[in-house]
Amino acid sequence: MQISLESPDQPDVVQLIDDLDAYQKPLYPPESHHGIDIAALSAANVLFAVARDLEGKAVGCGAIVVGPEFGELKRMFVRPENRGQGIAAKVLGFLEHEAKAKGCMTFMLETGPSQPEAISLYARAGYERRGPFGGYGPDPFSVFMQKTPV
Repeated sequence: MQISLESPDQPDVVQLIDDLDAYQKPLYPPESHHGIDIAALSAANVLFAVARDLEGKAVGCGAIVVGPEFGELKRMFVRPENRGQGIAAKVLGFLEHEAKAKGCMTFMLETGPSQPEAISLYARAGYERRGPFGGYGPDPFSVFMQKTPV
């Protein structure tokens, strides 16, 4: 497997994002969806990583939107058939490393309570629950987490 920063507007990566949306949309009401689109993922302050298998197929992705006070993790996804191989943890570590190299030392995220595997992944990586941040408000369908690297 290879993980690298890539453009999100490649056909196989667009399909990966579409698969993520198809996975999440049934889990939460529309007002509780906080994903960002391909144009936003292409912004200069976004680090977008793609994990590819040995054949070059996009099997996972994730992004960190680097802001002045923190980086926000967005669009983390691994195809269901590729889960259980540590890909998400590797993408997360890769993104954190790349963001730290740009001076970003605090990471935040919003996920949902219907995704316990994601919450567990983040907790294992050192993220702790917190209240809403940035433009988010309280939402029973949101779980907010933060990590401040040592």
